[in-house]
Amino acid sequence: MTGPGLIVTADDFGLHESVNAAVERAHREGILSATSLMVGSPAAQDAAARARACPSLRVGLHLVLADGAPTLPPERIAALVDASGRFGSNMARDGVRFFFLPHVRRQLAMEIRAQFEAFAATGLPLDHVNAHKHFHLHPTVLSLLLSIGREFGLRAVRLPMESTVPAWLRPWMLLLRARLRAAGVAHNDYIVGLQLSGRFDEDALLAALQGLPPHGVGELYLHPALESGAAIAPSMMGYRHRDEFAALVSPRVAHACERLRAQGYRFGGFSDLLAA
Repeated sequence: MTGPGLIVTADDFGLHESVNAAVERAHREGILSATSLMVGSPAAQDAAARARACPSLRVGLHLVLADGAPTLPPERIAALVDASGRFGSNMARDGVRFFFLPHVRRQLAMEIRAQFEAFAATGLPLDHVNAHKHFHLHPTVLSLLLSIGREFGLRAVRLPMESTVPAWLRPWMLLLRARLRAAGVAHNDYIVGLQLSGRFDEDALLAALQGLPPHGVGELYLHPALESGAAIAPSMMGYRHRDEFAALVSPRVAHACERLRAQGYRFGGFSDLLAA
């Protein structure tokens, strides 16, 4: 029986060159083991180039279907985007449309496939898949992610199961876990970062590392960058990206991880810790 494991992930790789630089440094100089790439974002090519120069950094697909740019030309997926050609932020409305409208589902499938294809074109091994704002909790998005992802070597998906998750979300988490297991797709056992999104500073990260369960594979996910807030994206006005980067390269955090290794914890990406 293997010991407990920990995946330390940075989301939004490719969103901004400041994010990309922070991800590269946090892997080379700190505890970051994985990252999730937004293939349609402005700095995606820069991100992929940095990742190819860091072969030990595990990279997954951060599927964007809300609050971001699509991979396909907007005119091909007009039912999914707003007047500016971007995905909106009304996920409840969009989720209803995904479920009930066949023409919307067809365009959704096209866009999801295009994002998998764009990731494959980078030449990077696919470590995992998750969705921006955890939209893969939606059953239609999950169905398409699993069916299309299988063609591209999908083996692991993030399960955003945090101990503090609201009660109304727990049935969706349990459904996601059941469907991943039925599909034979690996997943983490728990996550830390949902309640700390945008403010996962050094003290919070140290507390998280000290409070890890003694079994299972967990994922800590952060949003590091060398700049903060609206400099990265208008929707991230209050995010403390720089503090999250500082946490990842903190000597105190590194020492805490060394203590965990001495206790038998393994560190790496999904492909390292959840391999069949």
